Amino acid sequence: MNLQTKIAVRPDGSQTPVHQDLPFQQDQEAKIQTAYGKLSGKEKIKIGMQNLDLYYGDFQALKGINMEIPENRVTAFIGPSGCGKSTCLKTLNRMNDLVENCRITGKVTIDGEDIYAPRTDVTLLRKRAGMVFQKANPFPMSIYDNVTYGPKIHGVKNKAKLDEIVETSLQAAALWDEVKDRLKKSALSLSGGQQQRLCIARTLAVKPDILLMDEPTSALDPISTLKIEDLMGDLRKEYTVIIVTHNMQQAARIADNTAFFLLGQLVEYTNTTDMFNNPADERTERYITGRFG
Repeated sequence: MNLQTKIAVRPDGSQTPVHQDLPFQQDQEAKIQTAYGKLSGKEKIKIGMQNLDLYYGDFQALKGINMEIPENRVTAFIGPSGCGKSTCLKTLNRMNDLVENCRITGKVTIDGEDIYAPRTDVTLLRKRAGMVFQKANPFPMSIYDNVTYGPKIHGVKNKAKLDEIVETSLQAAALWDEVKDRLKKSALSLSGGQQQRLCIARTLAVKPDILLMDEPTSALDPISTLKIEDLMGDLRKEYTVIIVTHNMQQAARIADNTAFFLLGQLVEYTNTTDMFNNPADERTERYITGRFG
């Protein structure tokens, strides 16, 4: 994997990642060199970002992002508010296309294909990379109709097939046993945690490859949060999961790999154990120990 790792060799022959000794306060226009730790090196790469820059008008929100996200893993994006982590997540299914004066340079690939190429079908892209938002947003219709909404748009009409999709998707979202006897009831009658799992089921119903989750548990109680976290552990078997979270303990619990963003830069990206036990960059250490952010 080409993660641009900077390595120092100690006198005893051991190796360690080297960080740039840069202060926290940075010129917003400066290009900061980042220090990368290492993933295992054995994963199949699902998503790639090369020299990714994103601008909202004259403001540069992402600066030279380079990273590779492995398949069938949970990857967490962490960092303080306004650091670019949600913006980066939304580049992966082109949600930022909906933002006026948003401009992107560089390259984003899924399975090696440039998703910003002119020929890209954005509707199919968003089917392939589904988004779950911070606040549960079930449609004001039945539980059944929420789950079948996407498949129907994509041409599934057979009732038996739709029934199968509903059961399979709700089971995958760990919600089937709780709602199987009230599928015709309004989705708005569900609790907050159930509504969020319904939104996950609705996303899974169109059979995505990638599940993008933007702070999916920030509005939930601890019990509902635990259910979503357990669910993500199961979902990695079938999907590539990327989660934005402000909760560092959550990232440590559920993520295989973690990326730390600051001021639009990707400061450090490595396996989660190394990130929290032995960060390569001083700014990462300061953030995860609560000294800023």
